[in-house]
Parts: sequence; C-alpha cells; structure tokens
Amino acid sequence: MSPRETRRLLAQELAAAAAGYQDSAVIPHCPVCAKPCCRLDKLVLELEWKQVKVFWRLDESRKAFDRRLAAGQGPVEIRPANGLYYAHQKACPAYDQTAQSCRVYGQEIKPVGCSDFPVYEDQGKVVADLRCEAVDIAALTAWIARSLGPGWRIVQTADEEFPFLVTLAVKKVSATAGASKRSRY
Repeated sequence: MSPRETRRLLAQELAAAAAGYQDSAVIPHCPVCAKPCCRLDKLVLELEWKQVKVFWRLDESRKAFDRRLAAGQGPVEIRPANGLYYAHQKACPAYDQTAQSCRVYGQEIKPVGCSDFPVYEDQGKVVADLRCEAVDIAALTAWIARSLGPGWRIVQTADEEFPFLVTLAVKKVSATAGASKRSRY
C-alpha cells in the first residue's frame, strides 16, 4: 500500500472515530448545554446561499440579498466573503431555542460546520474545540486510541493563538519500541 493510500485510510479512521465520539459524548449533551453553539456567540457558521435562503426564509434573489447586505440593510449577523456567508453573534435561525434543538439536524441542508463541531478530522489529525463543554480531551484521546488499536501513540498539542483548539496527532509506534509504548494507551 502506498504512503498516500495509508494516510487516506488513517484519515478515514480518524474521521470515523471523531464522529463516533461526537455521537456518543457530545450530541447527547446538547439539550442540556449551558452555551449551545447554535447561538453563535463565539462560533462563526459558514453557509452557502441555499442555507441562508432557507434558514432566514428569504424570497429574494441572491443578487438582491447581496445588495441589501452591502447597503447595511441585511441581517446584521451575516457577512459575505469568497462566495459564502458567515453568520455569528445571533442564534442560528434553524435553532429552536424552546426545544433547545436544531430543526435541520440530520438533514442535508445542515451546515458542515455544525456536523464537524467540536471534534473533527483535519489532514490526518483530530481537532477538538474545548469551547464545547461536552468535550473531555482525555476521554476523546482514549476513544481514538481504542478506535485505532495498538501500534499508535497520540500526541496532543494546543494552538498557540487559540489554546482552546487541541490537535491530536497519531504516530505509528515503531516495532522495537512498540511494546512499552502500547501499554500506555
């Protein structure tokens, strides 16, 4: 197997592990969360036009909406950039504050950022956003170790500029040092 194929398969395993951890530990916590990410207090949501149109229940064309935004007459929480829209500082319109749940959860229109947050695979590493109160970095590390099995060690680093973003990189344990290192994970 080529190194490229090995990296791709590892990235797939890490993505599955991240999704499994979210399904098991994060999603069940959402209804009781003190700071639901759907309120977009600290997070920025990346949206395509179709999502903006559906979530904000717009009847106008994209061109008309963009003109309104440029004139300062659009929703103040939306900023356009690079053909996308970014929403922040106001609850996502798809978030039902009474039920404390997402009205588009499990649907194709749900933004990718909502599905990925707070734990996701990125270029062969798992990134965890500790702003989510449901993330337990030790439990996530153990989850990944169990998912990958012996033969891997996990190296944890925090982003210097954004220390709440923690990266978990996995390294293959060498055959000679493997026995002592495997027992730690």
